[in-house]
Amino acid sequence: MTAPQTHTLEVPGAVLAYDVRPGDGASGEPPLFVFGSPMAASGFGTLAGLFPDRTVVTYDPRGAERSRRTDGATTSTPEEHADDLARLVEAVGGGPVDMLATSGGAVNALVLVSRRPELVRTLVAHEPPAVALLPDREEAAAACRHVSETYQRAGFGAGMAEFIRLVVHSGPIPADWADTPADPAAFGLRTEDDGSRDDVLLGQNMDTNPTSEFDLEALRTASTRIVPAVGAGSVGQLAHRGGEAVAEALGTAAVVFPGDHGSWTDGGDGDPADAVAFAARLREVLTVGMLREAPVGG
Repeated sequence: MTAPQTHTLEVPGAVLAYDVRPGDGASGEPPLFVFGSPMAASGFGTLAGLFPDRTVVTYDPRGAERSRRTDGATTSTPEEHADDLARLVEAVGGGPVDMLATSGGAVNALVLVSRRPELVRTLVAHEPPAVALLPDREEAAAACRHVSETYQRAGFGAGMAEFIRLVVHSGPIPADWADTPADPAAFGLRTEDDGSRDDVLLGQNMDTNPTSEFDLEALRTASTRIVPAVGAGSVGQLAHRGGEAVAEALGTAAVVFPGDHGSWTDGGDGDPADAVAFAARLREVLTVGMLREAPVGG
């Protein structure tokens, strides 16, 4: 695969940075978009490099890393992110494209498909934190609000500690969740408040992304093939349960991928442990979709 070609795209309220890795064309398939939210393109370099036979597009969501906001807004909505994705698809030649979207990115991609299904051929929606579809939706939504409120009150360390405690919790969220505050020091986080409130996860997306409500009828009737996906190593966690809830709402079963919520992404020391296995599973899932769409005798 050739080196990524970096571009920018001006959209309402932001300037987006995105990378195109031109493949060798051997697959004959449309571009593959790989993204999360708020994780930026830097988290997906290893995975993108495992698809040299097709063009791979990664990007920084508005407010993250290289993509700067120009509107001064302090929050971003899934609808805004969905509009950004639609413009990116059009910028690289139009759809339909394939997408692997993970975490908050999967929420944004589901909103996109409900509004612009013609842009996406196959969407693999990996572990969307779909709080509104959970049996314990009220408790989970309150826990998400608690993360945001803690960040606004006490700063990054306190807010991130609450976020980590929430996302690694296994099982339904108890009603008294906020009664036992997390200790930032226990997670290796700073305990002092530096006064900033511009964190892209805790400040811009936490209030809007996990609690987003989907147009399920639009998703059920969309031309897009939607594949809800979950990690083998994240059973019981909020985002895993969200992926299962999306699958149930769409009348299908979640596909299990290697690794946990993010063990296949870049960001730690060395190569991500599960990237190769994850890529193989993704290729398998996408190939099944191609075979289903092949003409008889093709």
